[in-house]
Amino acid sequence: MTRPHPNRLHRAAGLRRRDFLRTSAIAGAGAVAGGTLLGHAAEAAAAGKRVYKTKHVILVAFAGGVRSRECIGTMSNIPNMAAIAESGVVCPNVRAANLGHYGAALAIFTGCPEARGIRENARGPRPTIFEYLRKDAGLSADQVWLSTTAGAQTLNYAYSNNDDYGAAYGANLISTDGLFNAEFRDLIGKFGRASLPSDEESKRVERLMKSLDETWVKNVRDPKFANNPETQLRIQRYILEELRGDTARITGPGAGDAKSIRVARNLLRLFRPKLISIVLQNADTAHGSYNGYVDVIRRNDQELGLLWQSVQADPELRDSTSIFILPEFGRDANLNERNGLDHGDGSEDLRKVFLIAAGPDFKSGKTIAKPLDSFDVCPTIAQIFSTDPDEARGKAMKALFV
Repeated sequence: MTRPHPNRLHRAAGLRRRDFLRTSAIAGAGAVAGGTLLGHAAEAAAAGKRVYKTKHVILVAFAGGVRSRECIGTMSNIPNMAAIAESGVVCPNVRAANLGHYGAALAIFTGCPEARGIRENARGPRPTIFEYLRKDAGLSADQVWLSTTAGAQTLNYAYSNNDDYGAAYGANLISTDGLFNAEFRDLIGKFGRASLPSDEESKRVERLMKSLDETWVKNVRDPKFANNPETQLRIQRYILEELRGDTARITGPGAGDAKSIRVARNLLRLFRPKLISIVLQNADTAHGSYNGYVDVIRRNDQELGLLWQSVQADPELRDSTSIFILPEFGRDANLNERNGLDHGDGSEDLRKVFLIAAGPDFKSGKTIAKPLDSFDVCPTIAQIFSTDPDEARGKAMKALFV
C-alpha cells in the first residue's frame, strides 16, 4: 500500500492551514500496550489454540430498529446481504433484549446487556471490543475505527468510562453527521483558495469539529496513546479528500447511513484496520413511515454490497476479512396509527433479530438455527484476535466457525 508523503500535504498549505490540519487530525484515541497482535497469535499457537485466518473484521450494527421480516424474511430487499450470507452463515434466532436503541447497540460492542434510557448519554461502565483489542491485543490507534451516522449517543460506543480501559484505548472515531456538516464543508473549501482564514473562521473550526471525539483530547495525556505523526497526516489527508469527494454529496433517504458505510469503505482501503465498525441509524424513520424505513434498508444493502465488493476485489483483504451484520433489535409486529413501526410491544418481531457473518473462518452457505445473543458478537471478535473480554457476559459463537 502506498502511503501519502507527509511533505506533500505541507507544501500545499500555509502555516494557518497546517495549524488547522493539526487540530483536525485528532480523530480518536490510541494506545500500543502490552505486546502486539502477532505476539498474541504466536502465544495462541504455542498454547495449542486456534490461529484464525481472519486479520480484519468489519462489524456493522444495523441499528435504528430493523425487523427480520423486512430483511432475511424478504430477501428481495437485501440482495447484497443475501449474497454475503450465501458465502457465509445466517443466524435467524439471535436474541436482542429490548434495552432501547442505545443500550441494545452498546451491548453488541461490550458483550454486556445493560438497560440505557432513551435520552441517556453517559458512557457505559464496561469496556468495548475496541478497548479490549487496543489494550489487550496491543493494536495501534490507526487499526481500530468507528464510523457512525448521527447522534451524541453513538459517539459513546468508541470507549467506556471503565477505569482500567477508557478513552486511551478507544476507537478512532468519525461521525459523518459532523464531518459532512454543510457549514464545516464550506469552511474547508476556503482552505483551498489563496486567502487565509480569518481569526473568526479559525475559531469556527474548533466549534465545527463535531466529527471528532473531543473528550479524548482532555483525557489522553501520554503521547504513546496517540496516533503517530505519520498517521495523523494520513487522517488529515483523508478528511480533506472525503469533504471534497463524492461522499460529501450523498443525499436522500438514508444518506447518513450511506455516508457512514462509504467512509468505512475508504478507511478500509487507506488504513487496512484490524477492526472497523459501522453504526447505522436511519432505519429509525420507521416510527413515521414504513415505506421510508424499507427504502433505508434497501439503500443500506446497496452500500454494504459495494463495501463487500471492494473487499473481495482487494488481494490483501479478500481472504483475510470477516464481516458481521446484525440489528440491535427489531420492531413491533403491527403498524402504528402513522403507518409506521414503533418498538415496544415485546413481540418476537422486536426481540428476535438476525446475524449475517462471512469470512475465511466461517462456515459457507449455512443457516444456523441455534439461539444466540446479540451480545455474543463482542467475545466472538475478541476470540478471533486471541483476546479474552473478561467483563463480557456473552460467549463466542462457536457454531459460526468451520
